[in-house]
Amino acid sequence: MAITTLCAVVAALRVLPDRAQFLQYESVSLSCEQQGGSPDWRVKRNTSTKTNQECSSETTDRSCCFIQDLYPLDTGVYWCESAAGGRCSDTVNIMVTGGFVILESPVLPVTEGDNVTLRCRTKSTSNLTAGFYKDGLLIGSSFTGNITVPGVSKADEGLYKCNVSGVGGSSESWLTVRGRPEPPPPPPDSPLAGFLLPVVGTCLSLVLLVLLVLLCLWRNHKGKVDPDVSYTDVTITQQAQTNRIRDATAAPTFYSTVKPGNT
Repeated sequence: MAITTLCAVVAALRVLPDRAQFLQYESVSLSCEQQGGSPDWRVKRNTSTKTNQECSSETTDRSCCFIQDLYPLDTGVYWCESAAGGRCSDTVNIMVTGGFVILESPVLPVTEGDNVTLRCRTKSTSNLTAGFYKDGLLIGSSFTGNITVPGVSKADEGLYKCNVSGVGGSSESWLTVRGRPEPPPPPPDSPLAGFLLPVVGTCLSLVLLVLLVLLCLWRNHKGKVDPDVSYTDVTITQQAQTNRIRDATAAPTFYSTVKPGNT
């Protein structure tokens, strides 16, 4: 049974308890969920007697459906759909048996790496010896009625069932494995930080470049002799100046007497 309406998958159908198979007279709760608020959702189903019909419930919230007593006629495909149409959830397959054995396996997809426990249950016995099968092949037996598949991967997808010796077997249920979601990206830097960091980096580079050029010029100037300056002439001139001072000190001093004139 399939959905006849094409729509964009934007919601999720939650099933409590989370399992695909139920015994007759058990109960189940179905609800529509969507992050960021939800529009006017409806739980709908396709069964052997109802096609594209709402799942009736005693509550006024039509996005939830609670079935008190399940019957084999409730076996079918269930999903959420917006009242206006065009939006829906993935479908889930629920099976109700009037027999004695069911396999308790997740009805919703499991995530890669998770440990998945499968339980074989009968109406009257809780602890029993059961064999478990995947795609018709025996994968293990248990004296407690349950086994765990550790760290599931896409290779573990398939049809599962169980069998209790002397009691009977369950129906098959499909196990869906989805990839683990990628971690969210780190939050982006603020616009101011994104602008300032390149500017500061450029300014520091320019300052370092200018300092390097000045250092090179200073070192070149310190180790270079100016060809226009004669250091020998300076020495001679200083010596000549010293000699002149010495000669001036040693020379005799002459005084001139001026006689006053007659009055």
